[in-house]
Amino acid sequence: MSLSLLAFFAIVFMLVYMLRIARIGALVAFLLTGILSGPYVFDLFQLTDAWTFLGDIGIMFLWFIIGLEINMRRLWRMRRTIFGFGAAQVMMAAVMFFPILSGVTNWTTVGCVMVALMLAMSSTSIDFQLLSERNQLNTDTGRQTFSVLLFQDLLSIPLLAMLPAFAGRAFSLGAVAIDVLVISLALILSVIIIGRFVMTPILHRVARSKSKEAFLLAIMLNITIWAVLVDLMGLPAGLGAFLAGMLMSETVYRHQISAEISPYATLFLALFFISLGMGINLPVLGQHWYVILFGLIGFMVLKFFSIYMVARVRGVNMCSSMNIALILTQGGEFALLMLQTMKTSGISIIPTEHKDILTSIIILSMIATPLLLRASDYLLGCGKLLSRRAQCSLSHSAEGVVPEVIVCGFGRVGQIVCQMLDAQKIPYIAIDLDVNSVMMGREMGFNVVYGDCINRNVLMDFGLKPRRVKSVVVALDNANTARKCILTVKSVAPRVKIFARARNLADSQLLIREGIASALPETIESSFVLGHEVLSHIGVSDSKIADMVQGMRENNYSALSTAIVDKQG
Repeated sequence: MSLSLLAFFAIVFMLVYMLRIARIGALVAFLLTGILSGPYVFDLFQLTDAWTFLGDIGIMFLWFIIGLEINMRRLWRMRRTIFGFGAAQVMMAAVMFFPILSGVTNWTTVGCVMVALMLAMSSTSIDFQLLSERNQLNTDTGRQTFSVLLFQDLLSIPLLAMLPAFAGRAFSLGAVAIDVLVISLALILSVIIIGRFVMTPILHRVARSKSKEAFLLAIMLNITIWAVLVDLMGLPAGLGAFLAGMLMSETVYRHQISAEISPYATLFLALFFISLGMGINLPVLGQHWYVILFGLIGFMVLKFFSIYMVARVRGVNMCSSMNIALILTQGGEFALLMLQTMKTSGISIIPTEHKDILTSIIILSMIATPLLLRASDYLLGCGKLLSRRAQCSLSHSAEGVVPEVIVCGFGRVGQIVCQMLDAQKIPYIAIDLDVNSVMMGREMGFNVVYGDCINRNVLMDFGLKPRRVKSVVVALDNANTARKCILTVKSVAPRVKIFARARNLADSQLLIREGIASALPETIESSFVLGHEVLSHIGVSDSKIADMVQGMRENNYSALSTAIVDKQG
């Protein structure tokens, strides 16, 4: 067992490392790891119930993350793009797939429609990763791609709800459609109402405790409760996790939730994709290799042209249209989830052997997409062009603001800094972990959000990227926490200018040694201001006070200057 584990982790490490150098996503490495570790290659592990269970948890995390991205306000802002471009892409792809499936298979009309819709879906996790690695998340290309993915995620609700109806031998499409419509509307309304009036107060109380463990457990409990409730209704548990994500997206804590859950989601998603790779039936693949090869080529070509044509009709330029089409050209986790659910639930709208072939085609398309994008960058030169455009384009943070300044800490010092930034109309985002401060600040009109400033995922989620944010203000009370925040900021954006508050000279020296632009000791400065007011009231001239303060500043800051020289030397 120990040798198997050693071989397993060696394979994972080598594949992730090599594909990272090649700028290909880690998900492809996980899929290949599953294939190599499975029963048909090295036979390190069997696809047991334990692997299936871990894969199910990975599915739930995946759907939770997808749901977390679907915020109702965001949906409303992007409604034209989502329900225009997104709906048009799915319809065009499905219309192109349906007649081909009807012609080359003996499936029922329902089977052809369902598979056509499944193939129209793309991989949210792979596409998010590709956009992030190419610095296109906040470009026009990224927003168009995200809109398509968002519509696909919304469409997954009625399709998942519809699937159990096909388990029976006889059913009415009209009755199924009505049931799905009612269920979908009820679920969406419950998300809005429960998210606003139930989840927000609960998370508010948990956040006040300032216990990260309690906060994380509250997230896990919410996911589990919804998964169980939906499962009891006869619907896939993944739909429950999806709804849990939508619920939490309606709260001010969604960004901190994303940061807290990210490490666990990454782990279980890796296990999910590894289990998918292990589940690939290589004998079937070898037996029907020509069907899978031509199916893969046909699938990706048709999907590429369907997306490209829709993008061009919407007025997107040729290079961006090709980029969007290439990013979205693979099959998605939704199709894999649907096929797996069909297999486990005994839903036979298509033959079992054909499910294995479709699974192979979808997984191979996931592997092929990053390779095609890399090839297109060299052959067409779109990658470099888009990269230059991305640097010049306006990007939006999670709160709809392009921040020039990020303020870490919204206490008395942070509030004053934000007031000054507001007065000069400089876009900023303030981050604080104190619920009361966040709520108060939002009521007063400040752009303040809930989050942990020493968590790099939180900072990146709010727009901290190299060459984007001009400066970061660390206005935290505790010197050690401020130091951790500075180190986190420097790990994300090493060249950003950092300004910090400090209680006294000792704290200033501590922070200056971390390489920041300035760390002003507030006790000394406040003493100068107070002394100035007292002396002015007594009758001392302003010029004498100014000379005195200047001399005292030089004396008090000499040690600080020495620290700066030592750091630079």
